[in-house]
Order: sequence, then structure tokens, then C-alpha cells
Amino acid sequence: MNYNGLTNKQVENNREKYGSNELTKMKKDSFIKKLLITFSDPIIKILLIALALKVIFLFRDFDWYETIGIVIAILLASLISTISEYGSEKAFEKLQEEASQLKCRVIRNGKKIEIPVSDVVVNDIVVLESGDKIPADGVIVKGRISVDESSLNGETKEAIKETALNINKPTDKNMVYRGTVVYNDTALMQVTKVGDDTFYGKLSLELQTKQPDTPLKIRLRELATFISKIGYIGAILVFISYLFSVIVIQNHFDINLIKDTIYNFPVLSGHILYALTLCVTIIIVAVPEGLPMMITLVLSSNMKRMLKSNVLVRRLVGIETSGNINMLFTDKTGTLTKGKLEVIKFISGNLKEYKNEAEIKKDKIYDIVKLSCVVNNASNYDNDKVIGGNITDRALLKFFKSSDTVVDKIKTIPFDSKNKYAITTVRYNGKRINLIKGAPEVLLDHCSTYYANNSIYKLNKDNIKKVIKDNTNNGIRVILLATSDSANPEMFSNLTLVGLILIKDDIRPEAIDGVKLVRRAHINTVMITGDNKDTAVSIAKEVGILDINDIVLTSSELNSMTDEEVKSILPKLKVVARSLPTDKSRLIRISQNAGYIVGMTGDGVNDAPALKRADVGFSMGSGTEVAKEASDIVILDDNFASIAKAILFGRTIFKSIRKFIIVQLTINMCALGLSIIGPFIGIEMPITVIQMLWINMVMDTFAGLAFSFEPPLLEYMNEYPKKKTEPIINKYMINQIMYTGLYSCFICILFLKSPFIASLFRSDINNTYLYTAFFGLFIFIDIFNSFNARTYRYNILASITKNKIFIFIISFIAIVQMFLIYYGGSVFRTAGLTLKEAEIMLLFAFTVIPFDFLRKMIIRKKGIKDGV
Repeated sequence: MNYNGLTNKQVENNREKYGSNELTKMKKDSFIKKLLITFSDPIIKILLIALALKVIFLFRDFDWYETIGIVIAILLASLISTISEYGSEKAFEKLQEEASQLKCRVIRNGKKIEIPVSDVVVNDIVVLESGDKIPADGVIVKGRISVDESSLNGETKEAIKETALNINKPTDKNMVYRGTVVYNDTALMQVTKVGDDTFYGKLSLELQTKQPDTPLKIRLRELATFISKIGYIGAILVFISYLFSVIVIQNHFDINLIKDTIYNFPVLSGHILYALTLCVTIIIVAVPEGLPMMITLVLSSNMKRMLKSNVLVRRLVGIETSGNINMLFTDKTGTLTKGKLEVIKFISGNLKEYKNEAEIKKDKIYDIVKLSCVVNNASNYDNDKVIGGNITDRALLKFFKSSDTVVDKIKTIPFDSKNKYAITTVRYNGKRINLIKGAPEVLLDHCSTYYANNSIYKLNKDNIKKVIKDNTNNGIRVILLATSDSANPEMFSNLTLVGLILIKDDIRPEAIDGVKLVRRAHINTVMITGDNKDTAVSIAKEVGILDINDIVLTSSELNSMTDEEVKSILPKLKVVARSLPTDKSRLIRISQNAGYIVGMTGDGVNDAPALKRADVGFSMGSGTEVAKEASDIVILDDNFASIAKAILFGRTIFKSIRKFIIVQLTINMCALGLSIIGPFIGIEMPITVIQMLWINMVMDTFAGLAFSFEPPLLEYMNEYPKKKTEPIINKYMINQIMYTGLYSCFICILFLKSPFIASLFRSDINNTYLYTAFFGLFIFIDIFNSFNARTYRYNILASITKNKIFIFIISFIAIVQMFLIYYGGSVFRTAGLTLKEAEIMLLFAFTVIPFDFLRKMIIRKKGIKDGV
């Protein structure tokens, strides 16, 4: 075969014929399209309907201020949401820049050159060496290499790829795939598929599917339905109460006058039209215009805070959903462990232990140990950096600080995961010797002697077996080193044991705290790993996932069970060992069918479907681009503790949304009550249009900002996750909204109708001072209710210093309100109050705090303690 590669003309022809090696990027919506998509939000839909009704029904007496307020609420919510998510995508694209700049070596025009991966074309001859990431799918045409395909199939064992006998008939033995990594040796590959035609590319395209609705979206849809029903009921009651007032009450219950009014069509139609306008107003009042914007604010502000904790949020709703997770499937390597194999000890045949190279150097077996570890090794040093080989080889080489041993290599048999050993034959001190390294279960039975003090002694295998078992049961990987002088290196007989290398992937210290925090949050954490059962059990116990009565399964055991059987053991399932990529997707599907909200971690291409299927997909910062693209959240430091932080932030966000809803709907309930009861007792709307605009700003924009920065308190992790079916408004919230809203309404009515209270204010023809005080009363009731809504504790100032934004905004509202009372003039229809009048107004508003204190006491006695 010609290994001179393609000519420049052939490169251009092949690129035109077969396409480039660039992957089609995930379809990104334009800024305008993203903006239009936000209008599908359930609450915004109600606002749009309310806006349309206002324009249609109120066109004759158009209320520009209220209408503009609704338009601003819609635009702000939509714009902030769009800008936040658009910015998040840009941050993610920046994260992928490094991957797009990878290069590879190809042979063209008879010369080896380096080109960007995107420039590779079909039939290119690519040079593959240890550590290279394979740039396209292809066939090995020369050489033999060991490849890490774990990113595609989850298999941790290296795959041996050999020269194809017929390149037109690729097989698993000679086919290599884009995104996999060369462990050791070198080879030439002929490219057969590029870009989207590669296995990697096809999987990437398959991920461009619509995701299921998030729990938050489902809850908001239900909330929108609930609010619209309240609005319609309120509108009907107002319609009836107004007509009853003008037809019956104002006619002093005189049947004749009532009949005259009913039969006087022009008068009656005028009353009906006005009643309809009131209905539309009530529907608008019932809708919390600030909710969409507040949700966007709370998500985007927490997104920035989370980035400081190494959590990159790709999709805003992923934050809130993470707080609802009640089932979490997590990888082990790099997430619970450091992801770096380290040699922790060497044990000789006489069971003497050495912790480092310096200790072995003092012993006479140093030379043979170093030969076994450094020469029988596919890794090598490159400017003080260990490259090539598999992770075990790299760990061995790092244990010995240099690879300066010079020997004559005769033959090498690379490590094969099927055989579980590697052999290098060398000539050393004039003798031919086979250096053998591999799994104890394969080699130990063939060992009859061991090295010690430059001599060879008879081996006691029972002692060695006990050491091996003790260590593997503690999650430590054991590699056996031996030698032979056989002419056939693979004829194992009378091997001489050099010793045992103990390797461990240390548990991340912070992962233990993270697991403890997640368990405290009542989330079932399941570790999925390719390790054997004993090692998996040991690590799961060490990290705190596994208890005595919990269930551990291997992949084969899992696959022998029906979906119903798996569903029944999910609460006790903690470890899946020797897992396959398909196990993850199956477990997620079964868990979701059982009603769980599922979180999933992953880093490989093979993890992408599971990450996409999960309610929240957590990809690792060091993982593949396809995994990151499929995920909702990227854990930049690959740390389980960061996943715990994401869950805590998610819970905080959900609570912040609920707190805001309490404040919004409480004051809406008050306004609704005033509108319904008012006509019966002769109360005209005491708030002007300009005042209502300011009240809407306080209720919507400022309150939304204030609650967007609530602190993530560890106490939230003591609570049970919210079920998918749990509505956004719970019993506690309904209780607070109803009782505090009705009490606030009562205070307002009392303030306006009580002769005694009226006597406390200076009187004039238009009751200017009383109405000025009422304007202040309405705002300060909302302010004090914000403190009530912040916490279910009796102490309404609990943790308030952790939300300085709240303090600033509430102070700002109070200062501006007092300014408007004294300097609002004819624009806001206010006149400055005396100190005594201001004190009375503030005292009445303040009573909502002791009232809510009593409410909390009563409901706690009834057993409602959960709060928001």
C-alpha cells in the first residue's frame, strides 16, 4: 500500500466529495427566536391575554399607565431570560474553543505534517501515537495500537487495534473511532468517515431532540391555571357586587326603582360595560406580572454565583430542577475519586513494604523492581511530563521519578485486557529476561519463587493471597510483577515474583462531605462504575454511599432483572458495578417511570444519551464535548461536592420563587378583596393610576430583585425533595396568602371606613391626607409582608444580613415612598403627613407582622411546619 498519503489536489477532491471533518454544531436558536420562545411561558400567556382584553374592552377609556406596566413586565421578563440564556451559551462555546483547536499529524505529499483536526479528509493517512486523540473514523493500515474507547462504550479496558487484512472490510479489530485515545504504540490509520458521518458525529446529531418539560415549567403551568381561575372567580364576584350595588343598594332596595334601572337600557348597558371593565381589571390584578421576570432574575443571578463554585449552568431551568432531584446516578472515577491512579506501596515477596522509590533504593531488589516498572511500560517522560501508555503505566512511571534505565529490548507483548498481562523481553547483565506485569489472579499461581537480598527463595502463596485480598477489599488495585527466563515469554511456569504494586485512585476528601450532604437531603445516590464488585463496594463504603442493608448489583445481575423488579429495589440500590453504558439509560427510564426526578453525571460520548434523558444532566469539565452539549450543568472541577452545591442552589431558587409568590399573591388578595367588598360598603378605588404604577413596580420589579439573592442555607438540605406532582403553591403558602391577604384587606377597609381613624387625620373636602396615608399604608403592608415571607421562622430577621440586596431594596422602597408622600404633590395626589399621622399609618401597616407571628404559632400547633 502507498503510505505517501494524499496530494493537495486529492485532498480538495475528497473534501468536496465526502465533506469536511467539522461536526455540525447543535442548532442554536437566534436571539429573536429565543425571545419569541419566552412568550410561551404560562404566566406570560396570561399577561398577553390580559393585555389584549385591556386594549379591546378599555379602548374607550384607555388606561395607558396600567397597559404600559403590563407591556414592560412582559418585555423585561422575556429580555432578561433571553439575555441570560444567550450569555450562558456563549460561555459554553468558550469552554469548547480548546477542543476545536486540536491538531493531528497526517502524511501528505510523502511528508508528515501537522494540521487542524477539521482539515482531515477521507483517505487521509493519519499518524497515531501514544496519547493522541483519534480525529476521525478509520482503519489501521500499519502497526498495532492499544486504544481507550471508554468515551464511546464505557469499557475501561484498552482495545487492541491491528492492521486490517482487507481495508474494505473493517472489523472491531482494526476499526478506530473519532474521540477515542491511543494508549500506547504507533500506527497509521486510513480515514474512512469524517464529520457527521463518524460514530461520534452521528451521536452528536441524535442529541438534537426536544427535552421533556422541567418540573418548574409543569408547576408554572399549573400555577397559571390556578391564578386564572382565581381571577375569573374574582371577576364574576366583582361583576355581581358592582351591579348589585348600583341597581339594588343605590336604589335603597326599592323594587320600583330597581325595575326602572333594569328597564332603562342605556343606563343598564353603561353599568354592564363598566362592570366588564372592572372584571378585566380584576383579572389583571390577580395575575402576578412580576413572576416571569423574578424567576428569570433568580435563575440568572444564581447562575453567576454558581460559576464561582465551579458549576457552569448551560440551561437556566437546570438550576431549579437540580433542587428537586431525588435520585442521583453518579460516576466514580474523577467525581468521587481524584481520577488519578497513584502507586501507594510496593510489597516484596517476603512481605516487606516500601512506600516510595527512596525506600526501595536501600534494598538490593531495587534494580529488578525498577526494570519491571519502567522498562515493561508503554509510557515515557517528555519534558518531565508522563505521556502515552495506559493510566496504570503512567502511575508506575510516576512512582519512579525517571526512566533512565538503559537496556536492550528484544520483544514486547503489550497489555491486553483479555490476557491481563504485559511482557517485555530484555537483555540485562548479559542475560535474557522476561519482565512480566499483570493481574494477580492470572500470574500468581505460576509463581514458585521470589526475589530477596539478591537471592531467590521459595514462595508462600497463601501469605501473598491474603495480602492481595486484604487490599482489593479496601478498594486498592494490585499489580503483580514477575520474571522468567523462558524462551517463550507467554509460557508461564516457575515464575519468580518481584513483588506487588498497590495502586489507588484516592477518594476526594470533599466528595465524602458532598455525599453526606446529598444523603442528608434525602436523595438516593447510586454509584455506577466499571470496577469489580469488591472494589466498588469498598469505595462506596469509604465515600459514604453504601450501608449494611443496601443493594449492590453487577451489570449482569441488573440485566437479568425485569423493569418492575428493578423499580422495586430502587430505594435500596446504591452500587452498580461492571456497568455498561446502556445500564445508565435504562436506570434513568425506570426511575422516571417510578416518579423520581433524576440527576445523572457523565463525561463520555456514551453518557450523552443518558445525560439528555435525565431531568438534570451533570457533565464533567474534563469530559467530552458531546457529553457537555447533552448536559444541563457542567461541573468544571469534576467534583461531587460541586454537584451538592448545585442541588443546594436549586432548592434555594425554588424557595425564593415561592417567597416572591407569597408576597405577590398576598397583596393581590388584598386588592381583590377591596375590589369585591368595596362596592357593597361604598368604597371607590382610593388609589390613583400613577400610584398604582408605583405599587406595581414595588410588587413586581423590586420585590423580584429583593428575593432573587436569597442565601443558600444548609438547613434546606435537611428537607425532602419536592415531588414532581407537588404544586408550586403548598398548604403553608395558601395559609399565609389567604389569612395575611384577608387581614391586610381588613386593615385597608378599616382604615378607609372607620370614623375614628378618619378623625386622627386632618380633614379636607377630598380627604387628601387620609388617602395619602392609605397610599403609604398599602406600600408598607407590602414591605412588612416581605419580611414575613422571607422565613417560616418566628424571627423574621433570620439570615437577613446574607441578602444585602434585600436590605438595600426594601430600604430604597421605604425612602422613595416617604419622599412621594411628602413631595409627590398633585402628580401622586399626596400631601405631607404630620409625624403623628405618619406614625399611625406605619403602626397599622406594622400590625401584619404580629398577626403573621400568631398565624405561624397556630399552624405549627396544627403540624404545618415546612414553610416554603
